[in-house]
Amino acid sequence: MASTYVTLLIELLFFQAFLATQIESLPHFETIPDESCGYVEVRKGAFMFWLLYGAETSDSVPREDKPLLLWLQGGPGSSSTGFGNFEEIGPLDVNLEARNETWIKQANVLFVDNPVGCGFSYVLDKSELTRNITGITSDFMISFRAFLKKLPVFKTIPFYMAGESYGGKMVAAFGAALHEAIQERTIQCNFMGIALGDSLISFPEAVLSYGPYLFSLSLLDEKDLQKVQQLAVQIAKATVAGDYSSAIYFSELQNIAIAKATDNVDVYYVLRHNIPDFAVHENTSRLSSHQLFAQYTSRTQSDELYKLMNGPIRKKLKIIPDFVTWGGQSAMVAQAQQVDVPSSVLSDVGNLLQAGVQVVVYEGQLDMICGVVGAESWIKKLTWDYLPQFLNSSRQPLYIPAPLQMKETAAFLKSFKNF
Repeated sequence: MASTYVTLLIELLFFQAFLATQIESLPHFETIPDESCGYVEVRKGAFMFWLLYGAETSDSVPREDKPLLLWLQGGPGSSSTGFGNFEEIGPLDVNLEARNETWIKQANVLFVDNPVGCGFSYVLDKSELTRNITGITSDFMISFRAFLKKLPVFKTIPFYMAGESYGGKMVAAFGAALHEAIQERTIQCNFMGIALGDSLISFPEAVLSYGPYLFSLSLLDEKDLQKVQQLAVQIAKATVAGDYSSAIYFSELQNIAIAKATDNVDVYYVLRHNIPDFAVHENTSRLSSHQLFAQYTSRTQSDELYKLMNGPIRKKLKIIPDFVTWGGQSAMVAQAQQVDVPSSVLSDVGNLLQAGVQVVVYEGQLDMICGVVGAESWIKKLTWDYLPQFLNSSRQPLYIPAPLQMKETAAFLKSFKNF
């Protein structure tokens, strides 16, 4: 997702008393710093961490002339300041080497460890963890208001938000809440658009897509397809009825059925099978949503990144409390949010489109969990005046930068108006 091609797609749109003392000692910037970070106590005992990189500058284009872009990781519970920063789009890689393709070439980039409990964000008691997207959104709005107070220069600079997987779901909800606050004049922000990368927008469409998608790749036969789809229908019905606990239960059964029928396909990258420690074997009766989350965080919390964040980065930042371990509360975050996973933000996306906010949806075709087939389905259900024209528009190819005689298709782009 940090590739040049995704960067091109995004370009088409367009941070208790001890900590309170630390936060208040930070300067209020009238210009954009090279780097800055901070904590915001969003609720008593709940602290959210943010990290900002100022955009690369030139004599002709100062960083004040470049937009602010917020990046959010998925999970829920994975760290934007860690994985998104050092493994995807930040200025340095996990070896602290300069990255050739970094988003700070185009924008001032803000990473936020959201929800509280992931990355360097933390809670003093697990009862302070958020339980649903509404709670996550409320915390974010408090955090973002505090960020703008510390760096008021960003109140008028064009602002975009981007996220992947569950981070995309959060971006959609944040976008709707931010737009409403702007309309009510309770916040000053030049909000321009959002980018949703393989995002969990509508749960029924996602789970109903798994069987046909895997069948098309010969990873299921017709017998197993029927079993997976029967469970998908039960998940969808429970979700629509608001019975999220039942939806999660049937989802776990579907996970087991898929894992056993596909020889433990990697549902985040379907060209791989039997990832160590996360496979279902004959003597295994259960593959829970926690184990699927573990598959995700195994990528976003590698030993290499864990050592970097809890070593050199902690030392450099200087404000991380001694009792906080980067990623130490992530599993609790996932568990706290589990029952709310089926909730939808489809109406938020539609409302943003209807309001004229720019929306980009981008997908990778080897991801089953929040894949292309599901996205095509939920897009058709958006409430937006121009949806028919969008659906009837033709896709255009995007090419990998190379000599003309070596033209290679990287992606397809479809657009209409602000979508």
